[in-house]
Amino acid sequence: MRSSAFCALILILITSFPAMLAAQEDDPAVEPDWINYNTDLYVAGDQTFIITLGTVFPIIFYHTKDNDEKKIKAGDSADMKFSPSVGGTGSLAYNYYLSSHFFMGGEVSGMFISTLRQNSLFIVPLGMRFGTQIIAGRFEFPFTLGVGMAWHTYLDFGYYGLYVKAEPAAFFRATSEWSFGITANWSWFPEWSKNPIDGHYVYTLLSARYHF
Repeated sequence: MRSSAFCALILILITSFPAMLAAQEDDPAVEPDWINYNTDLYVAGDQTFIITLGTVFPIIFYHTKDNDEKKIKAGDSADMKFSPSVGGTGSLAYNYYLSSHFFMGGEVSGMFISTLRQNSLFIVPLGMRFGTQIIAGRFEFPFTLGVGMAWHTYLDFGYYGLYVKAEPAAFFRATSEWSFGITANWSWFPEWSKNPIDGHYVYTLLSARYHF
């Protein structure tokens, strides 16, 4: 009797084991190992959301009044003397992938820079972005071009005009949803006003991307 019961128990375990294994494989709570990284990670329709924070360095300005351009270094302007020549910036951006290597999207950002008289220049750009990226293992190297309009505020002076930027970056894909990296950014803010100044700025940024 005991032998028959033992044999029946073994038979039940053997027949139920494949079903238990299949249930575990189908369980959505069991995530695949991230070590099985696929370099062809992006497809059309993938999206990313990017958060950045960093510093701004005003580099070169051009006075363009009366078509007489005069190149001056940051800090030498009679209108805006920046000291120190460092400000802060932050941005939010969205990318939609057209293929595994090309994307487009939009962005909004803000920056501020202090002057010698403890005043502040504020610029808020809003625009479109287009880019491509190279993938090498878990490292991703996007290059983005941006264009749009920006609001300038300095004391009682307000201006609304064009901006153009170029932005290389390097990211490490830490998980299936997050990547982290560093970004450099060159931005050009031309002004067409009574006292026009074309400003060139360089940004250094820490960035985080959410993939979905």
